[in-house]
Amino acid sequence: MSLFDLGGRVAIVTGSSRGIGRAIAMGLAQAGAKVVISSRKAPACEAVAAEIAKAGGTAISLPCNIGHKDQLEALVAETRKRLGAIDILVCNAAVNPYYGPLAEIPDDAFDRIMASNVRSNLWLCRMVQPDMAAKREGSIIIISSIAAVKGTPTLGAYAISKAADFQLARNLAVEWGRHNIRVNCIAPGLVKTDFARALWENQELLQRTIAATPLGRIGDPEDMTGLAVFLASPAAAFITGQAIIADGGVTVTGAV
Repeated sequence: MSLFDLGGRVAIVTGSSRGIGRAIAMGLAQAGAKVVISSRKAPACEAVAAEIAKAGGTAISLPCNIGHKDQLEALVAETRKRLGAIDILVCNAAVNPYYGPLAEIPDDAFDRIMASNVRSNLWLCRMVQPDMAAKREGSIIIISSIAAVKGTPTLGAYAISKAADFQLARNLAVEWGRHNIRVNCIAPGLVKTDFARALWENQELLQRTIAATPLGRIGDPEDMTGLAVFLASPAAAFITGQAIIADGGVTVTGAV
């Protein structure tokens, strides 16, 4: 189990008050990390931090809107002040304010998607890089999507942003590998979260997805937990610049 031991490590997980982010934060804490729970709403963050503490882990609540650089800077500074240097970063928070064809997307919606889903990840990665470089060890995990690997008639801008996250991870892996900083993506398929509610509540789409998925179901947030713990841990010490798809096999069928 020492391969997956995160004892003493400090981890920031954005968008961790619910869904995939919450599941990952819970898993990192269970593996021994001191975890920062962060999303826009303080009460939701505090509830998850309290749940982790009740289970015997260590977590603090630091609300933050990823779209504001000054709030990200405050998030990193307060983490260092309260927990110490940052070892693990999970960029999970994302937005998708538009559902429809690219031909009709408003400029402000496209700009918001790219700013929140790509630029804010770069900002935050750069902010934690000095801590990891000083330690000559660190793991950054960007939550992407299988939308990054296929065309879509309704999620085009979101898909573009998630494909950009693939390349962001590859580039940072190349640039920061000399500091022993690893940067990888997790690309979930359809997962039962509030964020994806419009997709899995669409019964026609849900049944079509399930029928095309070799494992015969859509994902649960907890399906991403072990993969994130693995990528953050010594067990993944030689893995960087990769995008690992976790989708129950749906992309290999080519049906959805």
